[in-house]
Amino acid sequence: MRLFIAEKPSVGRELSLVLPNPQSAKRRDGYIEQGENVITWAFGHMLEQVEPAEYDEKYKYWNFNALPILPDTWKLKVKKDSAKQFKVISQLMQKATTIVNAGDPDREGQLLIDEMLDYLGNTKPVQRILLNALDEKSMRYALDHLEDNKKFRYLRDSALARSRADWLMGMNLSRAYTLEQQHLGRRVTFPIGRVKTPTLALVVRRERELQNFVPVEYYVLQIQYAHEKGAFWATWKPKDTQIGLDPDGHMLEEAVVTSLRDRLMGEPQALVTLVEKKKKKEGQRLPYSLSSLQIVAGKLFNYTPQEVLDIAQKLYEKKYTSYPRSDCEYLPVNQLSDGQTILSNIIAMGHKELGEWAKGGTPSIKSRAWNDKKVTAHHAIIPTTVRCPYHTLSKQEQNIYFLIAQAYIAQFYPEHVYEQTRIEVTHQEELFTASGRVVIDLGWKVLYKKIKSSDETEEDQEEASLPAVKKGNSVTAQDSKVDQRKTKPPSRFTSATLVQAMKEIHKYVKQEELKKQLKDVSGIGTEATRATIIGELVSRKFLKEEGKKKTLIPTEEAYTLVDALPDTLLYPDSTAIWEERLAQMSEGKEKLDIFLQDQSKFIVELIDFVKDRVGHTPKTDMVHSANKRAGTQRRIGATAQRTGRSCPKCKTGDMLLRKGPYGEFYGCSNFPKCKHTEQIAVKGESASNSTRSVSNTEGNRGNFETSGKILDETHKEYTCPRCKKGYLVQYEQKPEPIWKCSEGSSCRTSCADVGGKPAIYAHRK
Repeated sequence: MRLFIAEKPSVGRELSLVLPNPQSAKRRDGYIEQGENVITWAFGHMLEQVEPAEYDEKYKYWNFNALPILPDTWKLKVKKDSAKQFKVISQLMQKATTIVNAGDPDREGQLLIDEMLDYLGNTKPVQRILLNALDEKSMRYALDHLEDNKKFRYLRDSALARSRADWLMGMNLSRAYTLEQQHLGRRVTFPIGRVKTPTLALVVRRERELQNFVPVEYYVLQIQYAHEKGAFWATWKPKDTQIGLDPDGHMLEEAVVTSLRDRLMGEPQALVTLVEKKKKKEGQRLPYSLSSLQIVAGKLFNYTPQEVLDIAQKLYEKKYTSYPRSDCEYLPVNQLSDGQTILSNIIAMGHKELGEWAKGGTPSIKSRAWNDKKVTAHHAIIPTTVRCPYHTLSKQEQNIYFLIAQAYIAQFYPEHVYEQTRIEVTHQEELFTASGRVVIDLGWKVLYKKIKSSDETEEDQEEASLPAVKKGNSVTAQDSKVDQRKTKPPSRFTSATLVQAMKEIHKYVKQEELKKQLKDVSGIGTEATRATIIGELVSRKFLKEEGKKKTLIPTEEAYTLVDALPDTLLYPDSTAIWEERLAQMSEGKEKLDIFLQDQSKFIVELIDFVKDRVGHTPKTDMVHSANKRAGTQRRIGATAQRTGRSCPKCKTGDMLLRKGPYGEFYGCSNFPKCKHTEQIAVKGESASNSTRSVSNTEGNRGNFETSGKILDETHKEYTCPRCKKGYLVQYEQKPEPIWKCSEGSSCRTSCADVGGKPAIYAHRK
């Protein structure tokens, strides 16, 4: 018996249709019997990594003593909601003689099936089928080209490395930095993620750039020169030594520009000193990967990355387009012969514009997209050979199919050919330049005349022709203008542009020397996970979407998280390097164990840094955790004294007098199961009025709108650790003073007072 294990039920059903004797198929509970073949399926990942406490009971509660958590042997367990189907798969594997891994054709799809085989101790031969599309022709081709599953072990290793690295970082660093904040008196929980955290930091940094942005007014001088072949405008390019220039080359002094204009117009004769003409070709735009599709659809239709993935998945399952979670923009040469069939289907589909473009395509044209060397386990997203009934699709499906089909048709149009011209004019020893282009053959861009290409700038779009002047020609200044302009602030991220930033992460690394190294890396996150990561940041209230364009705005929780972490976790440098190593691993050029050893060292260094920063020793461990084993009461801040009162919330615990970073308070002995706390009555205030949550009191500490008398502004040596510009100032506030950054709302840093010092500095050696 040959057992196919698909990643999801829909793929299993499609496999049944192309295997021999589909008419003999018998549907069972969780599988299909079909002669010598049996098809079953998973529901995504059926296994999950265990929690730290399942490795050792000491990890049940969060404390510094238990860190780091570095498993010697990794453990998995069956997900509760997958138990029934997992049992079906297990029983079928026992009967099988051969197994076929029919997971999706990417590293996660490889791991998803392989981890079940490993977990169940499989020793039977395993083959691999790569299903890049679910149309009949593609599936039959895949069935005829089964490969040994061992060939893809490196792909599995890269997914396994990613999974374990994420676990190590999440379980260790989330605890370490949360404990540090609790040590400083802040009741927060920090979810640290290898990709999630630097992604959030990108948005926070962009928002701060906007908050601190001050537009700069500058002036641009342009002169229109007359020639017998025609007139043209040229722009002044001042020398680096020109008075009035800022470091970015902007002319800030209007008087300098107007004086120069008056002088030049008074002596209008100038000389053409350079004419440079280059015939250039622009190759056909590549078909879409998931990220590039998400970016374009986000800009054109305001779809979120998750919406684009969901729509593309529906089109894939309907067999109209190929596998959607692709990180590749190239196509295998053997599929070039399908071009005629796909173009014919598009013509007959009933969409006027796509039909006309498809008629104009030439199937014999082989664009740069057809390149076997650049195709990985999956190829770009394209229409399949199944004719799409366009009118039956939803509006969203129509829009996404349109983009996919349009990019595919473009592969069968000629290259875009144009002549680029650059003219330099020297006028009284001042340089003026003009540039333009003359289109020779519009080529594939005929499909994109109505929409701006996602990678095209405004300058690229200007196609103004220039007169046929020659070097040495005289020209005469006949008109001039001085434009007053302002520098523009950076744009806020949307989900689509944040996906683009994650994909082009080399632009955002801190170390300049890494930019070139990481330019060809596919960014941080994967095609399938980027949308999920952004969605989680929104759902967990670190980001919020605003306006019609759904721009991403960081919340106070985002600022708190980002400001508490070191640059090592906030900038994508390390994460991008890990991603590069994962890519190398998928090609067999990196070892799983070496990668995890390095990841563990990285985490240990960060944990040691945190412990050192808070002055941690096992004897002075200050953590908000509890252990009820053997009736032991753990410390929370300082010694807890019994009050003789039972907890009004849980009714079983005792109210204890505790001393924490914000002073004394009452807390339940059942913490953390019961988190009830009460503030101690202030003199002159009734106990009933003062019984409110300590967390509310803490919340007021971070409110920059509250007034308070400045107690101490002399300690300017307490540099703000967040903005590095201001210094911490002591303010009066009950029950204890508070320290805030002198930069006010532009920074928002605040911390508790410990012995007359900011808490941030009080614990430093």
